[in-house]
Amino acid sequence: MVAAATAALTAPAASAGDRSAHVLLISVDGMHQSDLARYAATHPGSTLAGLLGHGTEYTHARTPVPSDSFPGLLAQVTGGGPATTGVYYDASYNRALLPAGTTSCAGARPGTAVNYTEDLDRSQDAIDAGQGLPGLPGNVLAMTGAPQSLIDPAKLPVDPRTCTPVYPHQYLEVNTVFEVARQAGLRTAWADKHPAYEILDGPTGTGVQDLFTPEINSLVPGTTGDWTTDNAATQRYDSYKVRAVLNEIGGYDHSGTDRVGTPAIFGLNFQSVSTAEKLPLSGGRTGGYLPGDGGPGPVLSSALDFVDQQIGAITAELKRRHLDRSTTIVLSAKHGQSPTDPSALTRIDDGALLDGLNTAWRAAHPGAADLVAQATDDDAMLLWLTDRSATATTFAKNYLLARSGLGDDISKAPKPFVHSGLDRIYSGDDAARYFRARPGDPRVPDLVGIAQYGVVYTGGTKKIAEHGGAAADDRDVPLVITGTGHPHTVATPVGTTQIAPTILRLLGLRPDALQAVRIEGTEVLPR
Repeated sequence: MVAAATAALTAPAASAGDRSAHVLLISVDGMHQSDLARYAATHPGSTLAGLLGHGTEYTHARTPVPSDSFPGLLAQVTGGGPATTGVYYDASYNRALLPAGTTSCAGARPGTAVNYTEDLDRSQDAIDAGQGLPGLPGNVLAMTGAPQSLIDPAKLPVDPRTCTPVYPHQYLEVNTVFEVARQAGLRTAWADKHPAYEILDGPTGTGVQDLFTPEINSLVPGTTGDWTTDNAATQRYDSYKVRAVLNEIGGYDHSGTDRVGTPAIFGLNFQSVSTAEKLPLSGGRTGGYLPGDGGPGPVLSSALDFVDQQIGAITAELKRRHLDRSTTIVLSAKHGQSPTDPSALTRIDDGALLDGLNTAWRAAHPGAADLVAQATDDDAMLLWLTDRSATATTFAKNYLLARSGLGDDISKAPKPFVHSGLDRIYSGDDAARYFRARPGDPRVPDLVGIAQYGVVYTGGTKKIAEHGGAAADDRDVPLVITGTGHPHTVATPVGTTQIAPTILRLLGLRPDALQAVRIEGTEVLPR
């Protein structure tokens, strides 16, 4: 397989200025640039090494902050960061919308959590998200390519102007590369981990013609855990999406049933590396990175090998279908993962910190409600408050900076922390300015806590790493574009937002057709 994949990559590639008929975008979630460099160096015959050998490698590519899946992928397909897309996380808060289930909107008080997660599924326990297919999980490729139908509208926030549910794609404030391609008469497809990824359809709701979204947080048959709790299961789950892409390369829809033509823009995400970095143990083996040199441990090594083999299968199929010369592969990651140094890990129970903050606020303001309306804490702290005044945001900032206590380390031993595990806090208007958002914007957090390196907010010990923060381990991701025919390195700092206009340029479409590109001035990647 590797030999075939490498052969596909050694074919003469189009020059940087040539148009591609197809762009295949691959996100290896959790992967760092250092992971790619190390793997290619230690596996010179691998598919990943082949990509580097015949493409442009951007050695200083960074994701936006927060470095989470939703803002990370939206950066790659819109060209904009959270202040432009309006999406700060998959779990956030909006002061202009009404709570899910609201049916009498006149006079209703706005302000609600916005959770575009697995919680939206008609059935979270089923890999088909409640479609009701027989023969699961083996028959999962029979899932619909229109996952909006798998979302329970009663779980969606409500627009007070229309008193109707707001689907993820309606929440996104700018268009996507998929929509631009559709407007040009081109075919589009994507595969990802939840039906909520219909956000990629963009404001028109028509961006992705074939969207395959098996639910990763569904139960693995015969177990009590989901597909993320065991890395072998995650690899099996990822293989379904690879099969979908192979079908699409062959000119079929993701199910392999209808012949529709190979998409102009298509791709998938891999979750295997991400769960391998986060799990302390999987299959009796150690997850994450090794102490000392930072190399991958046994579970992560297996995940990297798996991803390499699966990308090898994809490149081999492109070669077999004679599409290797007309397809550009873009490899990156929605986010990295932190920490890569296991000795730096400090797990902190954020629930206790926030309970203390609410208690202190109520004590200082008798009759007041809890101060925290929504908290999203992985390896950063994003808070939306019930009171946006300078008094309230400063109170929250000062309280958190004054808190110290005990978390636990990689071996579950007590480990002291100070300042709630935070290095810096931006509150009120400063939080908005941190994101380059307008102060008072209904979506922007009221407090942003930048975590100290190694801090992971969790109430247990099931995670040894997380993402969503601003650390280098969160943001320094790989970025490779095939097509040079020889190795080329760009050391200039670039952002993953630049992937979006580059995709359009490769397809011969106008990068400035993207609204975020016009708003932020996002440039095409240098080649």
